[in-house]
Amino acid sequence: QVQLVESGEVSVQAGGSLRLSCAASGTIFINVMGWYRQAPGEQRELVAAITGGNTNYADSVKGRFTISRDNAKNTVYLQMNSLKPEDTAVYYCNVQGSVIVNAEGAYRYLEVWGQGTLVTVSS
Repeated sequence: QVQLVESGEVSVQAGGSLRLSCAASGTIFINVMGWYRQAPGEQRELVAAITGGNTNYADSVKGRFTISRDNAKNTVYLQMNSLKPEDTAVYYCNVQGSVIVNAEGAYRYLEVWGQGTLVTVSS
């Protein structure tokens, strides 16, 4: 069974920095790793994604956030700098990849979500 474990809830002041981590357990061949965020009453939005050497960022975080991955650890990170109160949200890790389901090598492509990490940025 594949699970994603995110780092815990954190509060920071505006202008500060922090790094979120998300580790995938179980055997999965990861294609895409990403971070989403959602505030109460708001739609969940893509913050950043990484696949191979390609990265994508939401306009609101471009230049401030950096997504990276450690393939050996099946872990994705989100470095967040120059944080703003409007960055306050629950951040969800998302991983897409393939798992082998039988001895013949059949596989299933999965999308797995982390439990969510509450990030509070105070002014």
